[in-house]
Amino acid sequence: MRFLETALPGVIVVEPDVHRDPRGFFLETYHLDKYRAGGIPGPFVQDNHSHSVRGTLRGLHAQVRRPQGKLVRAVAGEMFDVAVDIRRGSPTFGRWFGVHLTGENFRQIYIPPGYAHGFCVLSERVHVEYKCTDFYDPGGEVGIAWNDPDIGVGWPIGEPTVSDKDGRAPRLAEALDLLPVYE
Repeated sequence: MRFLETALPGVIVVEPDVHRDPRGFFLETYHLDKYRAGGIPGPFVQDNHSHSVRGTLRGLHAQVRRPQGKLVRAVAGEMFDVAVDIRRGSPTFGRWFGVHLTGENFRQIYIPPGYAHGFCVLSERVHVEYKCTDFYDPGGEVGIAWNDPDIGVGWPIGEPTVSDKDGRAPRLAEALDLLPVYE
């Protein structure tokens, strides 16, 4: 198992050991001790599963009252997953990192509290599972415009399908008062 640091502090890509044979495969999708040793602190208190169709873009979302770390993976299909540092005062504020997650490459990404998260769907369908370090708090959610030019995420799709809520999300500079502070 490999834990790959990224240019964003705390954002980690996980490449698990996959044991294959003629019957199929086996892998650990989470192991407390191994993941802690790899820099992913946990604990995780909520698991989520979403399903989306090709061209869907979800995000950029974050929790501010009950900040969540997320351990994300594609169970089936392909997606481009993104983390954006939204911690005011952070040396990497406004920077993003993206990774392709597929049901075939088994990669995961850990996105710590203080980062916004989003993804777009590249296959016909994608099933996404993610573990969260805190419970979802609808009143504490903040959205950032997926296409904010100041962030400049290199989304690999042209005209995504977004929710009305995501389509109305403010740019990062317009949401400063809502964002967490870097410590």
